[in-house]
Amino acid sequence: MHKKLLLSGAAALAMSAPAYAQDEDHGHEDDEIIVTASPIGHPEHESIIPASVLTEEELASRGEASIGQLLRQEPGVSATFFGPAASRPVIRGLSGDRVSVLDAGIGSIDASSVSDDHAVAVDPAMAKRIEIVRGAATLYYGSSAAGGVVNVFDGRIPDAEPEGGLDGALRTSLATVDDSVEAAGGFDALVAKAGDTSIVFHGEGYYRNTDDYDIPGFAESEAFHAAAEAEEGDHEGEEHAEEEEAFGTAPNTAMQAKGGAVGGSVIFPDGYIGVSAKFARSLYGVPGHQHHEAEGVMEAGGHGEEAVNIDLEQNRYDLMGEFNKPFLFVDTTKIRFGYADYTHQELEGDAVGTTFNNKGFEGRVEFLEKQYGNFRGASGFQVKHRNFEAIGDEAFTPPNITDQFGVFTMREYETDNWHVQVGGRYEHTKTEADTVSLSRSFDAFSVSAGLGVEPADNLFFGVNALRTERAPAPEELFSNGPHLATNAYEVGDPTLGIETARGVETTLHGEFGRLSATVNGFYTDYKDFVALTPTGAEEEEIPVFTFGAHNAVFKGFEAQADADLFSLADFDVSARAQLDYVKAKFKNDGGAVPRIPPLRSIFGLEATSPYVDLRGEVEIAADQKHIADYELPTDGYTLVNLAATFRPGGEDSGLSVQLRADNVTNEEARLATSFLKDVAPLPGRSFKVTLRGEF
Repeated sequence: MHKKLLLSGAAALAMSAPAYAQDEDHGHEDDEIIVTASPIGHPEHESIIPASVLTEEELASRGEASIGQLLRQEPGVSATFFGPAASRPVIRGLSGDRVSVLDAGIGSIDASSVSDDHAVAVDPAMAKRIEIVRGAATLYYGSSAAGGVVNVFDGRIPDAEPEGGLDGALRTSLATVDDSVEAAGGFDALVAKAGDTSIVFHGEGYYRNTDDYDIPGFAESEAFHAAAEAEEGDHEGEEHAEEEEAFGTAPNTAMQAKGGAVGGSVIFPDGYIGVSAKFARSLYGVPGHQHHEAEGVMEAGGHGEEAVNIDLEQNRYDLMGEFNKPFLFVDTTKIRFGYADYTHQELEGDAVGTTFNNKGFEGRVEFLEKQYGNFRGASGFQVKHRNFEAIGDEAFTPPNITDQFGVFTMREYETDNWHVQVGGRYEHTKTEADTVSLSRSFDAFSVSAGLGVEPADNLFFGVNALRTERAPAPEELFSNGPHLATNAYEVGDPTLGIETARGVETTLHGEFGRLSATVNGFYTDYKDFVALTPTGAEEEEIPVFTFGAHNAVFKGFEAQADADLFSLADFDVSARAQLDYVKAKFKNDGGAVPRIPPLRSIFGLEATSPYVDLRGEVEIAADQKHIADYELPTDGYTLVNLAATFRPGGEDSGLSVQLRADNVTNEEARLATSFLKDVAPLPGRSFKVTLRGEF
């Protein structure tokens, strides 16, 4: 059952997105267990920290090329959208180094947090489950999780025997908006068994090829075009648009991607231990570089005549295990370790402009303690090493090495109706930039305390207070050079200190017969919030932006309601409504924090049966006029999506065909969270067919 901890306060109940599968029963017994929000897993309806789960079936129905686009319609989540290949999640208006994308609990070990045009090395093609934590997860995952976590599980290290000795899935799809061809598949096989011990092998692979995607009209927004005309003169601006502006297609948005993994585990009665090796390769266009610029507007691609493409490679090796044999005060031990060698080259035509390299590892060990009466706890430690360098024309950050060590603990007290949770983390971070002879060390302390109460059956209220600290990222400290992707000459501040957040979050979840509803609210007050802001000066004909410490406030809510409406013949009809909003401003002058998503609502309707599922969705985004300096307002949009899934052999056959029509009305839609919003809208009308088989 897919129940997210978000409730809609909207009165209307309408259409459910293709991604929003519903179960017939809203009872607690079907709630997914969340393991990302806390070392001690809890059902969704009992999680004090707002979190949610997307299942394998839901993920397969979406079929997006990037994590950001895959999750963009989740409550409280938007995307950076630097083209379809490079799109990172934005959670409650926070992104970059404040949102951590994990690969089964370990960081992605890439360069995606350095710049929005860098793709996440975790491809969603093989994902079996994704957990989303909204709000600070600093206590368990470190400074890079100050705004939230997206944890992707692909199962390449098996933790259980496959049913019948072999199981797997294959999927292929075609889409019209970008003439895409996609294929993915994976399997688990029992290869040996001796007594209660077994060896399971896993294999997987994916392939994706797309052309430039279609758009409803001009690539440039009306606001951007008007700003350019004001700068160039009315007549000259009109001539420029007629001769040079892209229409009907977003230039340089094609991609090619492939990857695969092998893994194996030894599974025994008290747990398992396994290893895996994975590779990822992609070549994708970076849109926006051919567009002219409007002076005084911070947008990507104002410079550069050549099309820019990124050639990305990552080789990764992981170890994971869980041991349920108690010793001393420990009941369960979990270990996780990953090492990756990552590189990408930014190609300007045939020439290599800049090369980014990142070699690093991350490991964590968690100890779940034995329960004593109503008390239980968990503790652990985490280590991280990153050796990062940028070489070439756009090396705006000097080579740097970062080492981080953290220890954390949490305590819980739980009765039938009450749930008390307290936790803390200490983290030491050392960052060195050798070429500029700079070195900084930070000691960060984070604490939280939460209270949950279930005053009646099927009703849960939780409140969590937190004080977290984040060490500044190397890019925020050491940058000093042109960053053409964002059309900014970025200057870091090596004197930056700890960023401190104090906040409170609340969640209310209720189930009332056929209706299930949840609402989350949050308020976070930041001291020394690190932001990239304009100075008004120029360097090399590029606007200068500096990383500086500001005081800021983020506040908002996410809400969702699900209802089982009625049955008609073999169809069960259900509905969903959701609403989310975030407002972020600097306290010193009241100005807006840049690239914040607007008020958004989604209404959906779904009819399911053993042989056919029908789904439809309307997404409505408001105008975003609360903008920062050097930003343009973003017009709202309404997107209509439809889907039909056919199972010729019934729901247990494992074979399905899905037909999707996205953006049916061919609406022009631009994300306020994207640097490219005024030169690259979201894709236009698309028809997609997906064939999926399970065995």
